[in-house]
Amino acid sequence: MSEDGQPVDDDRGATIEGIVAQAQALAEDEMWDHVHDLLSVALDEQGDDPLLLVWAGLAAQRVGEDGEAYEMFRRALAMEPDDPFVLATAGSGLSALDDPEAERALRLAALTAPDFPFARAAYGAYLAREGLFAEAITELQAARDLAPEDGSMHAELGMALLLAGRAPEGLDALEEALSRTPGDSWLRGLFGLALVDAGRGEEGAEQLHQAAEERDEDVEVQLIAALAMAAEGWEDPAWEALARAGQAADSSDRELIAEVEDRVEAGAETAAEFLRLDLGPSLLRERLLQRA
Repeated sequence: MSEDGQPVDDDRGATIEGIVAQAQALAEDEMWDHVHDLLSVALDEQGDDPLLLVWAGLAAQRVGEDGEAYEMFRRALAMEPDDPFVLATAGSGLSALDDPEAERALRLAALTAPDFPFARAAYGAYLAREGLFAEAITELQAARDLAPEDGSMHAELGMALLLAGRAPEGLDALEEALSRTPGDSWLRGLFGLALVDAGRGEEGAEQLHQAAEERDEDVEVQLIAALAMAAEGWEDPAWEALARAGQAADSSDRELIAEVEDRVEAGAETAAEFLRLDLGPSLLRERLLQRA
C-alpha cells in the first residue's frame, strides 16, 4: 500500500496510461519509429503489461519487425487479458501471421464487448479472411451500425462483401469509406482496382491515377494504374506511372515492370486484357486479404 492507502499498482497503472496516451499521439502523426522506441523503454522499465505489449506489437508491425510483433502479441495474450481492445488488437496481429490463437482472442473480444465496434470489426475481418462470409458480414454490419461515422468500418465491410462476390454492395461500402477518409490512398487504390474488376474501367482509372500519384513507393499501384490508364487511352499518365514504378522498384519487380511496359506499348486493348484477366484479379484478391 502507498502512504495514502491506495495500492501501489494504481501508480503503475497511471504511468502506463500516460505512456499509452503518448504512443497514441505519436501514432496519429504516423511517427511509428518513436512509438517503437517509447514502448521498448516502457517495457524495460514497467515490465510486461498487456496494453503496453499490444502497443509495442503495433509499433513493431509498422516498422517492419514482424517477428518482434508476433512475440509481443503472444506475450500479451499469455497474460490472459480481459480488455477487449487488447484481445482484438493481439488477435488481429496474430491473425495476420496465421497463428491459430487469433480466432479465440478475436471471438472472445466480440462476445464480451458486443457494443465495441473495433472488436466486432476485427472478428468480422478475420472471418472474412477465413471464407466465413455470412458470419463475417453480420459482424461487420454490426460494427458499421455501432460506428457509422468511422470510415474504417465501412471499408472492412466493403472488403468482406467483395471477397464474398457481392461487388455492387462492396463498391458502395468502399465509396462510403473513402468519403469519410479521403486521405487513405491505400484504400483509394483498392477501390480503383475493384471498379476495374467490376467493368467500370474509366472510374477505376481515375481512382488509380490519384492513388498512384499519392503512393510513389507502391510499385504495384503504379503498374495497375499504368494499365488502367493505358486501357482508357491516357498514354502520358500511364508512362508517368511506369516511370515511378521503375524508380521505386527493386530487382524482384523488374520482370513484371517489363511485362507491363510491353502491354502498355502494345496499346489500349492489350493493356485492358492483361489488367482484367491477369494482374488485376490476383492483385485485388491479395489486397483484400491483406486488410480483411
